[in-house]
Amino acid sequence: MTATHAPLLIRAPIAADRAAWGAMWRDYLAFYETTLPEAQHDRQFARLLAPDAHAFRGLLALQGGRAVGLAHYLFHAHGWQAHDTCYLQDLWTEPAARGQGVARALIGAVGAAAQAHGAAPVYWLTHAENHRARALYDRVARASGFVEYEMVPPGAAP
Repeated sequence: MTATHAPLLIRAPIAADRAAWGAMWRDYLAFYETTLPEAQHDRQFARLLAPDAHAFRGLLALQGGRAVGLAHYLFHAHGWQAHDTCYLQDLWTEPAARGQGVARALIGAVGAAAQAHGAAPVYWLTHAENHRARALYDRVARASGFVEYEMVPPGAAP
């Protein structure tokens, strides 16, 4: 059985996943034309391993023992409801594994984690020009109709 036909395993990252996660994380950031200092890579991976219920959480998709996708999410309070909501901040599938259900499986696993936590809804953002991802998102969720705005307060680091 080749790696592309091996069963997909979705699980939380462990310390030994740092290199595989880091390679995908860099590819994800490059897709969005972003680079971060190595210290932020270390900080983010440490967050994914932290036991805090409101810290970032992560999932890796493995196929044939090789990491082919990642998801980062977090639970947070919502002013309009008594329970937490779930923000899916990052989702990445290796280009060679696209079209094989990896992203859909990661989104489903985040949804299952949110359900287990009692958080709803799960929401995320993507770039308007990310047509391939949006084709999937339109099949598994509904567009909220909201438009995102960003503001960096004077003197704050972006």
